[in-house]
Amino acid sequence: MTVDVQTLDGKPMSADSAVRPVGSALRIAPGFIASSVDDSTGIATTIEAQYDEDRGRYVVRSILSRAVRDDFDEVKLKHAAPQAILQVAVPHCVALLLDEDPDAQWTSVSDLTQGEGAIVPEWMASAVVKRGMKEERWEVIEILYGIAALADLPPVKLIARELSVPERTASDWIQKARASGRLVGIASNVGRPAVT
Repeated sequence: MTVDVQTLDGKPMSADSAVRPVGSALRIAPGFIASSVDDSTGIATTIEAQYDEDRGRYVVRSILSRAVRDDFDEVKLKHAAPQAILQVAVPHCVALLLDEDPDAQWTSVSDLTQGEGAIVPEWMASAVVKRGMKEERWEVIEILYGIAALADLPPVKLIARELSVPERTASDWIQKARASGRLVGIASNVGRPAVT
């Protein structure tokens, strides 16, 4: 899926657009507009999402779906699902520093992505599962948990898949990363009972 991601004022999304700090090392864009055309259905969908501090994630504020050809899938148009667009757009809206040098440039998570569907590069994923790599591990857990939580996806499943570890290990690493102060301002409601 190809998604065009822009800032709320219509400029191309870049690492420089990520100005709001979350967690201990991430910055995010305060909001975004993301558009995608599904050639198989003939439908274009545009979503607008904004970061909600109380929820600790991006919240979709508007969805616009429209037919882009005469033989569009009417049923799909009536049931637009923004989650796939949100999932692809969020890595464009999150930035981090890869170097502690004072002159280091912020990099968007989407710029790190190499494999189809992977968020972190393979070299990074394989390095953090080694013993003795705790600080590096917590940094990667923060990136992956942040992406999942901001896109309202299950963080444990995403981390387990990205790092090729059991879900129990991913859950344990999330708890340890949170205890180390890495996940401040990032919250996931996936898998939790609703609060009334």
